[in-house]
Amino acid sequence: MHLPTHVKLVEVGPRDGLQNEKQTISLDIKRELVNRLADAGLPNIEAASFVSPKWVPQMATSTELMASIDRHPGTLYSALVPNMKGFEAALAARADEVVIFGAASEAFSQKNINCSIAESIERFREVAIAATSNGLRLRGSISCALGCPYQGEVNPESVVDVVKRMRDLGCDEIDIADTIGVGTAAKVQRVFEQVAKEYPLTQLAGHFHDTYGQALTNIYAALTMGVRIFHASVAGLGGCPYAKGATGNVATEDVLYLLDGLGISTGVDINAVVDAGQFISQHLGRSSTSRAGNAITARRASELAT
Repeated sequence: MHLPTHVKLVEVGPRDGLQNEKQTISLDIKRELVNRLADAGLPNIEAASFVSPKWVPQMATSTELMASIDRHPGTLYSALVPNMKGFEAALAARADEVVIFGAASEAFSQKNINCSIAESIERFREVAIAATSNGLRLRGSISCALGCPYQGEVNPESVVDVVKRMRDLGCDEIDIADTIGVGTAAKVQRVFEQVAKEYPLTQLAGHFHDTYGQALTNIYAALTMGVRIFHASVAGLGGCPYAKGATGNVATEDVLYLLDGLGISTGVDINAVVDAGQFISQHLGRSSTSRAGNAITARRASELAT
């Protein structure tokens, strides 16, 4: 078994994490968080979402945020876009990458956006053409790839079908997302084995939620398959909307601790990410859900006290 020697981490806390917060987070705090994460060496930060503020109020300051961050050389700043209006806003805001999305579950697609999977992805054709002609990277994200809150099991063939559709749109990278965190190591390996027949493994990413405590195990399972791009959220920001009280995104600090222990390089400073995690957690008035982050913080405090 050969594990990758280098992994790219995509930091999703500023977008996927913060958008679930009920309390309004100021532009200054968001900017500080994005800048800290870039300074820590994270190569790709999902910073903004150009959706209607009516649906996601927390993302209403995306234009101002993208205009005010310190652009870190070599860092990709990504933005989620639902349509051409969102794309045009992302382009004007100088996003490096736009993210389009679809579900692997027909039930989820119908419940969320009242259309089939095929229709939902076809709607992005214009966005895909515009991204290519404007020199922006295009990333596709597939939710409910390992399970759905409405239909339960999701067949790997359904995930393969969406991967092919996104590939045909010209996506540079495709995320396989376990939106509700029900995936297991065996399921993860099965899905990646199937989708890798249609799309290069080196351009596939794992996006795992920790609802059942399986995220790190699932990352390890994906690593054994040769996956070398993973998403994570500083301090574990972002709850799971379908399981009350459950944790959502896997914490960046925990993923870094795992990868460091395996001797896999990321170019990311774990201590700087821990600091960023403590910063945003203190601002939100609660503890970080990152076990590694909290343990490193506690160790530092005890070292200072002795």
